[in-house]
Amino acid sequence: MEMHYDEEADYLEIFVGEPRADYGEHISKDIVIFKYEDNGKLYGIGIFNFKKRASSLKDVLSNLPISIKIESA
Repeated sequence: MEMHYDEEADYLEIFVGEPRADYGEHISKDIVIFKYEDNGKLYGIGIFNFKKRASSLKDVLSNLPISIKIESA
């Protein structure tokens, strides 16, 4: 899993799996999901206005129309 946060843009990206050709699909104004081009499987998510949307990552992820399990390492 890779997470990248751009504080200036207030944009969070979370990717799971190996990087390869993908495409983004807006599912709401501030949420983009990324899918692999070859099979359409979900690969990642981008959240615009992250700080404005929630006080923690779990708050944001719990309101998405997809299931994401967060575990401590």
